Amino acid sequence: MPMEYPALPFGAFLGAALVLIPLPWHWRARNIGTLAIIAWLFIMNMIYGINSIIWAGNVNNYIPVWCDITTKLIIGANTALPIATMCVCKHLELVSSNRRVRIDNIDKRRRIIFDSIMCFGVPLIFMALHYVVQGHRYDIIENFGCQPATYYSVPAVMIVWFPPLFFSVVTLGYASASLYHFVRRRISFAAHLQNSNSALTTHRYMRLMAMAVTEIVWGTALTSFNIYNNIQGGLRPWISWDNVHSNFSRVDLYIILEIPPAYLQTMLLFWWAMPVSAYIFFMFFGFGEEARKEYSNIITLFRRYVLRQTIQDNTVFGSSFPNSR
Repeated sequence: MPMEYPALPFGAFLGAALVLIPLPWHWRARNIGTLAIIAWLFIMNMIYGINSIIWAGNVNNYIPVWCDITTKLIIGANTALPIATMCVCKHLELVSSNRRVRIDNIDKRRRIIFDSIMCFGVPLIFMALHYVVQGHRYDIIENFGCQPATYYSVPAVMIVWFPPLFFSVVTLGYASASLYHFVRRRISFAAHLQNSNSALTTHRYMRLMAMAVTEIVWGTALTSFNIYNNIQGGLRPWISWDNVHSNFSRVDLYIILEIPPAYLQTMLLFWWAMPVSAYIFFMFFGFGEEARKEYSNIITLFRRYVLRQTIQDNTVFGSSFPNSR
């Protein structure tokens, strides 16, 4: 691997590891929005890390099936992450609003079903629709691995790039409404959350809100730049299905020396977007009260069962965690 790229696999695998750290308490809370963010960031960072190792310094078409699968997952993640953030903000807006909120087991089940469909079902639809604007099988770029191939056209804008921007705007709307509710009743906000039968506390609410807004602003800026970057040179005409999909089995190979420096810098920016998104997520949930309790419990278990030390405490692993819906 060229000396300027050894950070790629390390950065990706570090992001994949960090997003898993807050997984236990989000899993106990059954918060599908945050679980989906964890799942998609983990999958994408693992794909990026593996690709950067396999295709370090080469463009050989080693594993076509891997590329077929991962390029579709990349397309799905571009929509899934803003949708998952939207689901988080939608719930925050609901529990903080003036509307009567009845959070019982039936409502929780409905929310889980709705969020699951949105966070995993809808991205599958866009993964399938990508075939409409998939001009050839995929591209392989040296040091970056296999990448989705898209026929730059008006349908591509509507299928690939506009949906993430649309869901980001909707998310910002929910976030703005949630912040308005908080400011309006900030003095009695903790009591309002308790009355809504939500396990959210003010600190958890603000941490979720801050994470969602940071991720969506970061993602919206990148998505907007991506759209501009792809259409500034002009879009290709959509002549016919056969024209777009002619020679579909082709795999285009690009070595670093063939890529213009400006385009390479843009590729690096979008590549690092996934690891950075994972770091942002960890910053909000890796140092909170739940995280510190989890770290303390893990250290206690390590000392008790590995070091065989006698620990004088009454903490039961996992018992100190209220749900954080």
